[in-house]
Amino acid sequence: MNTMRRLLPLFAAASLLLAFLSGCSTPESRIAKQPELFASLQPGDQELVRQGKVAVGFTPDMVKLALGDADKVWVRTDAAGTNEVWSYTTYESDAGVYLYRGYYHRWHYRGDPLYPYYLTVPSRREREEIRLQFKDGRVSVVEQVKRG
Repeated sequence: MNTMRRLLPLFAAASLLLAFLSGCSTPESRIAKQPELFASLQPGDQELVRQGKVAVGFTPDMVKLALGDADKVWVRTDAAGTNEVWSYTTYESDAGVYLYRGYYHRWHYRGDPLYPYYLTVPSRREREEIRLQFKDGRVSVVEQVKRG
């Protein structure tokens, strides 16, 4: 009985850690959830997805496999018609230090014991990293911040 009381906090902490880590989405975790979709891709597209990259011609499902859910979605209408535009955003400090990518962390709030410390950084900046335009159900334009 005494041993059980000592182990209970350890089990609780391990459960919280597991729940927190399962919320972090990576290409590998998304591939593990949709192995059939990943297996149906061409080898070159599989490699891009593993690297968290996308290319012209990707379907929305392929993009979600590589990058996860978009942080923002716009509907763009011009003379050529109506298209959907997906945006992926990162956040950084004033010093340019990467803090996190947007989608998952939008749902945290101050009452949450797992509230990430970096959401309290008052001067964090939003930086749009990737913007994708879809036409006829496929990526037609990839815009990405050029580094270096």
